[in-house]
Amino acid sequence: MTKRVTIIDVKDYVGQEVTIGAWVANKSGKGKIAFLQLRDGTAFFQGVAFKPNFVEKFGEEVGLEKFDVIKRLSQETSVYVTGIVKEDERSKFGYELDITDIEVIGESQDYPITPKEHGTDFLMDNRHLWLRSRKQVAVLQIRNAIIYATYEFFDKNGFMKFDSPILSGNAAEDSTELFETDYFGTPAYLSQSGQLYLEAGAMALGRVFDFGPVFRAEKSKTRRHLTEFWMMDAEYSYLTHDESLDLQEAYVKALLQGVLDRAPQALETLERDTELLKRYIAEPFKRITYDQAIDLLQEHENDEDADYEHLEHGDDFGSPHETWISNHFGVPTFVMNYPAAIKAFYMKPVPGNPERVLCADLLAPEGYGEIIGGSMREEDYDALVAKMDELGMDCTEYEFYLDLRKYGTVPHGGFGIGIERMVTFAAGTKHIREAIPFPRMLHRIKP
Repeated sequence: MTKRVTIIDVKDYVGQEVTIGAWVANKSGKGKIAFLQLRDGTAFFQGVAFKPNFVEKFGEEVGLEKFDVIKRLSQETSVYVTGIVKEDERSKFGYELDITDIEVIGESQDYPITPKEHGTDFLMDNRHLWLRSRKQVAVLQIRNAIIYATYEFFDKNGFMKFDSPILSGNAAEDSTELFETDYFGTPAYLSQSGQLYLEAGAMALGRVFDFGPVFRAEKSKTRRHLTEFWMMDAEYSYLTHDESLDLQEAYVKALLQGVLDRAPQALETLERDTELLKRYIAEPFKRITYDQAIDLLQEHENDEDADYEHLEHGDDFGSPHETWISNHFGVPTFVMNYPAAIKAFYMKPVPGNPERVLCADLLAPEGYGEIIGGSMREEDYDALVAKMDELGMDCTEYEFYLDLRKYGTVPHGGFGIGIERMVTFAAGTKHIREAIPFPRMLHRIKP
């Protein structure tokens, strides 16, 4: 009995006969030869079958029957393919399988996603099948590399995994973007962020991070928005704002390096410019203040490439502004110290300038926009209560959060990254819907 291996590992079996459990992604050939494009989730691989070899091995009747099975294979039929691994410089994978036997496991008739162009709605309706395509597999491999690198980075930097709840009795951010549900007669909300609970974790464990799904009821149809996505939030005690930015920069660079190390074939499939990714790792990220960014936008608003509306100091950025800023510098760019009026209630004011807060958004180049948002948190109880009163918030709904300022408060901060935005940036894809297995968007909740 031959050894069963995955495609990604065939390089270790050159000259040996192995068996691979795979699906037929495509097939071609004529006459006495047949080519099979095989996939098993780890990689894509070509197998070659020669009719004379089958006749020689099995005899004319059985050999011709087995070769005919190969010729009749349809797209996405599942098979056990046995063959001898050979090096092949002409192959993108570098290896090829000289097929010696085949067994059909599950037939696939009239597979709907054939190798031709399909509309977006059709592909989204068949997302459960579209996932099998070479490009979608590559994107999900990059997603996996980013998730793996996230856990690795925070473990190396002394952070503990902390599980924040999905159901909450109050809002972490904008209450207008909450999904509400009934919790045994009490209103409850799907989490927008684990941050408030992570702050409690940071007071117990020092450095914590969570990773899980969050929900935003945004009625937005842009290529950068989902209503359900995965967020990594980190929170830490006794860290300064500059140290936080250093940590965020190191984290993003670790993610990019993780993709280069763990998913090189996926990047090749997507034709991602890896030299750009290497440059983002090698060069320091740019850091500018919000007010410097506004001045820069105003200075260049009449340039040919300035496809954005005029902004005044105090206005928030739109996607075109973020795109221009990051493209202007050509590397990921931190924009710091936004106006307090357009940021969350818990952010700590800039010392000596209460109109600005100690926060930063990290803007990715190439038009990918914000991928990280972070800030120092207001640790003073009286100052935080005053801010909440100013905004008309009910402090009794945040008693646990305010308690953190009453019992051993310390300077602390944190940041969050939308994993799908990071995947889109690393993969070089155009729409965030491809960065998650089953996207949830406005008017899209199936399959």
